[in-house]
Amino acid sequence: MLENPRSPRVRAVAKLTKRSARQETGLFLLEGPQAAREALAYRPDTLVELFATPSALERHVDVRDAAKDAGLEVVYTTEAVLDAMADTVTPQGIVAVARQSPTSLRDIFAAGPRLVAICEEVRDPGNLGTIIRAADAAGADAVILTGRTVDPYNPKVVRATTGSLFHVPVAVGADLASAVEKARAAGVRVIAADVGGGDFLAARDVLAEPTAWLFGNEARGLDDEALALVDLSLRLPIYGAAESLNLATAASVCLYETAFAQRAAG
Repeated sequence: MLENPRSPRVRAVAKLTKRSARQETGLFLLEGPQAAREALAYRPDTLVELFATPSALERHVDVRDAAKDAGLEVVYTTEAVLDAMADTVTPQGIVAVARQSPTSLRDIFAAGPRLVAICEEVRDPGNLGTIIRAADAAGADAVILTGRTVDPYNPKVVRATTGSLFHVPVAVGADLASAVEKARAAGVRVIAADVGGGDFLAARDVLAEPTAWLFGNEARGLDDEALALVDLSLRLPIYGAAESLNLATAASVCLYETAFAQRAAG
């Protein structure tokens, strides 16, 4: 059992809360039983280590059994060690280390996607995690993150995805112009979600076709250079007195509207 919160092994795991350590090692941190459960169910090949307190594994027998089936040894720790490793105040007794496994732009568009989310300079970890989760829920084929977007392996992003990071292909550090070019070459229309765009309702019929939504920065939206790349810009209407919609909320609406249109079209 790991008992010393200051041991080199514990410190190495704790360092994964920092981007520099994640970039150096190619690893990232998972916290809590739900994250471990999803990783074991969908991408057990990416898991490197699984740490847990004995009481946590008693509560989450399915995680213990899934780890055994995956041939992954569980390292038992004290509560103090888990607290030292984790980014959250309450990691619920389970922490895992996984390999980063981004997908290339080439592979994403070679698969003939019908619905893609592209994030350009999305900086808030909670927003990015929620967009990935919404894309997964809407049946999107991939999420593409440009180089100016927050690291998807940031612990806050990973938590906000609630496991969707393991369900949907994610490209990291992409060049926006290259992503748009590859989308067009694959027959995918690129639509920007922008407050200065055209009427969403009037253009809903185009959503039945293969679509890549482009979402911009929370505060500034998309700059003119980014907007010049896309095929179409649309704005979501505000019917009430709200000043605006949160980025992740707006992205969820756009993705689901597209999913509805595509499924209605067959």
